[in-house]
Amino acid sequence: MPPKRKSPAAAVGSPRKTRSMAAGKQRGEAPAKPAKKEEAAAAPAPEQKGRKRAKKAEAEATATAEKDSDDVVRDGKRIVVEACTQCRQFKIRATKVKEDLESAVPGVSVVINPKKPRRGCLEIREEGGEVFISLLNMPRPFTAMKKLDMDEVIRDVANKIS
Repeated sequence: MPPKRKSPAAAVGSPRKTRSMAAGKQRGEAPAKPAKKEEAAAAPAPEQKGRKRAKKAEAEATATAEKDSDDVVRDGKRIVVEACTQCRQFKIRATKVKEDLESAVPGVSVVINPKKPRRGCLEIREEGGEVFISLLNMPRPFTAMKKLDMDEVIRDVANKIS
């Protein structure tokens, strides 16, 4: 004689619990999502997490910086220093140019990397105008940049600006 089948009521009372059964209970408790796109657009967007939030905050910061810099551009000249972020030597020279030019020439605004810089690049230029120095696609160890006398370059730029 074959064994008897268990009734469905007996299976529910079983102490055994699998991972899928546990996950099913968690899914059932979650709130339902809106079915239509219109409803989703009307619902407030949740706070963004991670890199997207950082990029959004960075974009807002650059937008406010550009608004502030527009005021400075009306008053005086604006110099753009494009310095590669690959090596610390570029940053050192860019900050030196910024500090010295702002102290030497009154009414000059110096901005470092307003846009993403090119690789192996050190360029000092007037916004929308003359390029004072341009070192592009320098391979490591950046000998062309290291051979420059930055004090002399800053003096030349200051003379051309004023």
